[in-house]
Amino acid sequence: MKRSISFLFLMLLATALQANEPRVTGLPDFTGLVESAGPAVVNIRVTQFGNRARSADRREQQPDNEDIPEFFRRFFDVPQDPRFGRPDRLGAGSGFIYDASGYIITNHHVIEDADQIIVRLADRREFEAELIGSDPASDVALLKIDAQDLPVLEFGNSEELRPGEWVAAIGSPFNFEQSVTAGIVSAKGRSNASQQYVPFIQTDVAINRGNSGGPLLNMQGQVVGINSWILSSSGGYIGLSFSIPIEVAASTVLQLRETGRVERGLLGVVVGAVTRDLAEAMKLDRPVGALVNEVTPGSAAERAGIEPGDIILSFNGTPVETWNDLPPLVGANPPGSEVELELSRNGETSTFDVVLDALPGSEDDALAAGGDRTNRSNALGLAVEAISSEQRRELEEVTGGVVITDVESDTAWRAGIRPGDVILAINNREVTDMDAFDALVEELPTNRSVALRIWRNGTSSFIAYRPSQPEDD
Repeated sequence: MKRSISFLFLMLLATALQANEPRVTGLPDFTGLVESAGPAVVNIRVTQFGNRARSADRREQQPDNEDIPEFFRRFFDVPQDPRFGRPDRLGAGSGFIYDASGYIITNHHVIEDADQIIVRLADRREFEAELIGSDPASDVALLKIDAQDLPVLEFGNSEELRPGEWVAAIGSPFNFEQSVTAGIVSAKGRSNASQQYVPFIQTDVAINRGNSGGPLLNMQGQVVGINSWILSSSGGYIGLSFSIPIEVAASTVLQLRETGRVERGLLGVVVGAVTRDLAEAMKLDRPVGALVNEVTPGSAAERAGIEPGDIILSFNGTPVETWNDLPPLVGANPPGSEVELELSRNGETSTFDVVLDALPGSEDDALAAGGDRTNRSNALGLAVEAISSEQRRELEEVTGGVVITDVESDTAWRAGIRPGDVILAINNREVTDMDAFDALVEELPTNRSVALRIWRNGTSSFIAYRPSQPEDD
């Protein structure tokens, strides 16, 4: 009997505890969000005017009906003939009002090369818009229409977004205006090679052609992003959608509104990924940060003392986990800003203060040093020789180093090293000539990765690998 009472007590206790836990009772309700945000979302139609021939010219050049395929005679008034000029090109997208006096934010690619931009509001009113400014690097554009007292959307904070959080999009996919889709935040800080200054928000919100430029909204109805692009093999939505964080867009819009253009800070480095082998060679406990492959001569980085082979670990206190994290952090600061970089150099961590230049800047390269003879069967598994005077003329900027004539090591080959590469440094120590190369190779520790700074096709980069151990004869 006592056992039954104890069991019943435990069951009642468990039920009481469960009652205090938060429970998911269904999907979130987006109706209030849509009702409040929808009126500020607009449809954008753009036209790039063609170069039609004059009417008299068309009559003179009109081909005989018998020469026109049946398909065109039945379904088109004007034959599809190049003599009739290029027709107008039409496009469409979305946008949203952020200022009641008529300022509208959309994507650069929505209005690019447009001769006419028509904005249609949610209440069906239409206006021809003026392009205030556009920034391809962030894919943000600012429009203005002649209207007052318009509904607006409030900016939220994309920094507070968390993966798994619900978000919604409103736009005009395939010209179906005021379409609402919803999903969750999949990840943050995604990169795109063509827009390296934007740390994109990845979601699984259904985005299609025509959604571009529309708002990504949090559950409070605030704009946290601008829908920009999707990753797709078919051209349609497959679950990978990307939005520009509202902080990036707001900074861009502010500059476009004030000056009509956007200025970004420039550090003056070319960076790459830190692989596991590079991390070991550079004395890091894990592959983290942005590896400096090149430093532009005369740049902010060079003036501050940053060198190739340094690994940038943080920028103004923000950790740099991968090299993709760095460009958005630099670009978010205007020229002349003083920033603090934490670097790892040969396993030692130090801090550098840098005053940023303005983008765009010079992309010239500066490298180093010379010698004379061939070296084969060394610990690196590479055959190298001094750079000839003829090769030196072709290399131009390179004044030192040794050239690889053969890659004997399978490990080096798999790492990406090829004949013709010029070795500029080994483990961040400069290769000035053949003697320097021999000395550095002789000092290499066994059974550890080595990082080579090489020059190839006009640019330098780091390649790391673990040399194979020599076999006993």
